[in-house]
Amino acid sequence: MKVINEKEFNEVTKKGVVVVDFFANWCGPCKMMAPILEEIEEELDGKVKIYKVDVDESEDLARKFGVMSIPTIIIFENGEERDKHIGLWQHEDALDTIKSYL
Repeated sequence: MKVINEKEFNEVTKKGVVVVDFFANWCGPCKMMAPILEEIEEELDGKVKIYKVDVDESEDLARKFGVMSIPTIIIFENGEERDKHIGLWQHEDALDTIKSYL
């Protein structure tokens, strides 16, 4: 999964279903969430794009979306925020929720 900045964020979330994982390198649950999202991205085979935003590097973006705890995963559809999950998300629950937007 690619780590994106604010400029890239605005571009990649414009079209389709995009999942953004707000994380930090020092966050234990974030490290546990990453492989789950990687598996989901692989399972959905290009139907959804998943990106990461480092809250320490992109504080303004985290603030814009009210990220107070990490990991926070936000699902966007054509640039609009559709769903938000805070904390570690189990694989099946995350997959089912993401699939519901496809």
